Amino acid sequence: MNMMNILLTALIALSLNPVQSAAPQPNFYALTNARIVTVTGGVIERGTVVIQGDRITAVGANVSVPAGATVIDCTGLSVYPGMIDSGTRLGITEIGSDSRTQDFDEVGDLTPQAEALTAVNPNSVLIPVTRVNGVTTSLAEPQGGLFPGTAALINLHGYTPAQMLVPGGRAMVMNFPVSGRRGRFDRRSDEDIEKAEKEAIKKLNDVWDEASLYSRIDSAYAANPDRNTTPEYNPEIRALIPVVRGDMMLIVNVDRAADIKAALKWIKARSISRVVLSGVAEGWRVADDIAAAGIACIVGPVLTTPARDSDRYDKAYANAGLLAAAGVKIAIKTEEAENVRNLPYHAGFAATYGLGADAALRAVTINPAEIFGVADQIGSISVGKKANLFVTDGDPFETRTQVKHLFIEGYQVPLTSRQTELYEEFLHRNPGLQKEAN
Repeated sequence: MNMMNILLTALIALSLNPVQSAAPQPNFYALTNARIVTVTGGVIERGTVVIQGDRITAVGANVSVPAGATVIDCTGLSVYPGMIDSGTRLGITEIGSDSRTQDFDEVGDLTPQAEALTAVNPNSVLIPVTRVNGVTTSLAEPQGGLFPGTAALINLHGYTPAQMLVPGGRAMVMNFPVSGRRGRFDRRSDEDIEKAEKEAIKKLNDVWDEASLYSRIDSAYAANPDRNTTPEYNPEIRALIPVVRGDMMLIVNVDRAADIKAALKWIKARSISRVVLSGVAEGWRVADDIAAAGIACIVGPVLTTPARDSDRYDKAYANAGLLAAAGVKIAIKTEEAENVRNLPYHAGFAATYGLGADAALRAVTINPAEIFGVADQIGSISVGKKANLFVTDGDPFETRTQVKHLFIEGYQVPLTSRQTELYEEFLHRNPGLQKEAN
């Protein structure tokens, strides 16, 4: 029988006996007898959470278990919404000593068109290490330069970057010009420092003015393309149009008290509506100014040393609490890659040093969701939201607490990582062949 006859026979067989495959079943779970910390709707001491597909479909003390649901008995356990880290390099770097695995810092001072999402590696071994600690979402944030690029808020599960992106979770990153000396080894004269600061602010203003003009030209062309010439191709400036128009969040990285005040003045002068300050190491020094401006802050890292040698050892821990006490909405970031898993402990220290446990939990759940405009999808346990949640045997801010179950967009994610595999390997290690005794 020649090859053509073989193919014809196979096609006839398939037409007479089509392959039957079961339709994929949606994720369908009922977490019963659980203490449910909803964040936005109080605490349900004993209740049920129903997950169907990628959504939470029922939450409450009197929820019946639907037929066909996989039941997970959570007696003695607590359910929390997945935690959100509001500033990381997770997914866009892997090994600090190998530049080939680092893709968070583009060449040049002005690269707003660089999309962090395109560099995200869904197969990063750092992702499982992070999510088994209850962190289900993180902001992949580019670094370096004045406008280093566009950050992406990603769920820590998916085969492709596009699958991981939280819809609407994109924000432009800006590093506000730093004034003053840059450490004890900065030997510049006062005149040189002042000159450099003025030049940096002028460059920022020039870029923003050019982007504003480009936006007006683009709008005019869109309204009447027959009478206007096509705007000159300029990918750097074009990428800033959504920020200038207020359609995209602007993240302003700034730490020093003087620079924070300058940034607040600049933001007001430019009438920027969608903006958040990030880092704010000395935010506590100007907390009232930030509160008066009505601008939220992403604080972090919390587990670090004070900004000044003269500050108390605990100022970095207390910063978030002092800002919140002044009336500033707070989110928390680790600014990490391999240690994003420590987000709950950053929040725990902030809670202990003045923020309080409830406010600290909000700072890693609903607050960042609201800041980035995705609170309708994630950030709390409520009907209709994505099923990003985890189940623990204790307070998630305590290191002894163990995560027992983890769900991201309705998928029950295995609680395995490089570290758990190493632990199991050496816990039950086989010493191998032994040399015979002489």
